This record gives sequence, structure tokens and C-alpha cells, in this order.
Amino acid sequence: MSRILVLNSGSSSVKYRLYDGDDVLDKGTVERIGEPGGGPADHESAVREIIGRLDLTGLSGVGHRVVHGGRKFSAPVRIDDAVVTAIEDLVPLAPLHNPANLAGIRVAREALPDTPQVAVFDTAFHHTLPEAAATYAIDKATAERYDVRRYGFHGTSHAYVSRRVADLLDRPYDRINTITLHLGNGASACAVQGGRSVATSMGMSPLEGLVMGTRSGDLDPTVIFHLRREGGMVVDDIDDLLNHRSGLLGLTGVNDMREVLARRDSGDPDATLAFDVYCRRITGYVGAYYALLGRVDAIAFTAGVGEHAAPVRAASLAGLERLGVAVDPARNDGHGDRLVSPDGAEVAVLVVGTDEEREIARETREVIGV
Repeated sequence: MSRILVLNSGSSSVKYRLYDGDDVLDKGTVERIGEPGGGPADHESAVREIIGRLDLTGLSGVGHRVVHGGRKFSAPVRIDDAVVTAIEDLVPLAPLHNPANLAGIRVAREALPDTPQVAVFDTAFHHTLPEAAATYAIDKATAERYDVRRYGFHGTSHAYVSRRVADLLDRPYDRINTITLHLGNGASACAVQGGRSVATSMGMSPLEGLVMGTRSGDLDPTVIFHLRREGGMVVDDIDDLLNHRSGLLGLTGVNDMREVLARRDSGDPDATLAFDVYCRRITGYVGAYYALLGRVDAIAFTAGVGEHAAPVRAASLAGLERLGVAVDPARNDGHGDRLVSPDGAEVAVLVVGTDEEREIARETREVIGV
């Protein structure tokens, strides 16, 4: 069987998995990178630590998650010096993530020079977006000069989950329409038509779209101007506010949906409002994507909140019964990959555990041909 090492370098952590075919031989996460008294000093040290502790005998390839591929990368690619340079050029579009991804690539190439390395991009799945979905209505020349457009993110997760839905329903992937809802600390929705992303909620950055743990999601741009002019806030402070001090955290003081739900159950009005804002935003996207797709065969919830917060699933789809969408309360309270819609429902509603690392391994094998 082919052994594939997957490295998923985040802003402050590195996840890894070592596969032999479909079997996981080893896995783990190195966390608190660069934190005082915490983990490794930097991502390079973390990846060296991972590679040093693993038995990489018979390794066929290394798959790297790269957050932003811009307009250049529409599919996973085998890494060479030119690819590394292109990823470096995209750092301004993903300043927190692409540098970490590059650090993992550099160390792995140095440590394993004879092993094929593959970059799998979060944005690549969304290269099938129609121009009408990817284009913002601003001055065309300005948009082109500064690469302003919708790129979308969580593509690896949306790809895996939509493919898994087709398998669970025993439907051909190229003939099923699915709305996937990746609800974690970051959250995004995607409309997948016959295996192709045709709409997604995150935009030029991961800030747009759904309410998230610390991000605001959709916001009138005038709010930014208002905070600058009337509040005297500088751009970096506004950036920090919208990305790190908004969403559930901004509304309740906590970014964990479990705590929000506990406070809501105890009658906390802030938590109740935050829950309602969070779910209402999801409902709006589901309705919009239903209209865009014309026919929806399935809706899938995934990631930490999507997989484990039954009240969120129920509230997000409440009132959509006339569209053939419903949630069965007993099934909704279960565990694992499963159908949570009633028997005979027009639209299948599922909970599907995402597995980005497995998807990266699959795409890596396709590139290197093993």
C-alpha cells in the first residue's frame, strides 16, 4: 500500500497523519507554536519534530495543506521551486496561514528530498465558481489590480463531505446537489452541484459569510468606515475586532458553542440572541443556495459545531418544511455519520464527520500516481 504523510500547518499548530492506504498508522497535533512556555519555537521546529518521531519507511509522498492558492492553482500540484515562489507571492492574501504552510513545505523538502511533495489548496475546490459568484461589484480595474474577488475556503472539507454524502446516499457524485455546512470556529456554507462548487459563503478572506467563533461574517462595509471616522480606530484595530473579537465571542464573551448553549439553556439573554443570530444566518444561506441550485438532494452538517450541536441543526433548518427540509428530533440527538431527516423526506439532512487530512491524502495520491 502507499504511505502518505499529511501535514496541516495552521497559524499556531501542525496536525499530521501518516497513512498506509486507508489505514492511519500515526497521527497527532503539535500545538502552541511560538507561545511563551508552550510548544516549539516556530513551525519549522514543529515539522522537524514530527518528521523525526515518525517511521517514514516506504513513504510515497507528502501532502501539504495550503490555505490560499489564489487564481493560479485550481487543483493540487506537485511542489517544485516555482510552486513555492507562487505560494510566497500569495502571502498578502493569507498572511496568517500561507507562511505557516510554507514553513512545513520547506522543512519537509529538506528532510525528504527524494519524496514527492504535493500542495493541496483550500481554495482550489472553489475554482469552479461561476464568474457571477466570484465577482464583486466594484470598479473592475481596481479589483483586477489588487486581486479582489471571491476565493472561498474550507474547500478540502467541502470536497470531502460532499463526496461522502454521495457515498452514504448511494448516489453518483456528479448527479447530486448538496449544501454543505462546515460549522467550526470558522464556518462556511457551500453549494455543490454535481461535484462542483457553485457558491460559497467565505469570500476574498475567511471573514465573509456565516457567524463564527470570533469572526463577524457578513457586515455592511459602512461599519468599517464608521469605526474609522467616528471611533478613530485604525485599520489594524478594526481588522482585529472583526476577525478576533466578534462572532460568538463578541456577542457573549465566549467563542465555544457548547458554552453558548449552556448559557442559553440557563436563560442568558446574550447567549440566546447569539444563538438566534448564528442560526438565522445559516438559514438565510441555505435558502439562498436552494434557490441557486434549483434542486437540493442533501444538506450536510460538519465540523465541531455542525457535528455535535443538535440545537443548531434543528434551529438552522426550522421553517423550511415547505422546501422538503426537516430534522427528526430522535435522529438529530444521535452520534456519528447519519441521516437526521425523517423517513421519506424530499431532502436528506445528514451529519458527516469531516476529514480534511484524508482528503489531502487522496488528492496527493492522485497527483503522484500511487
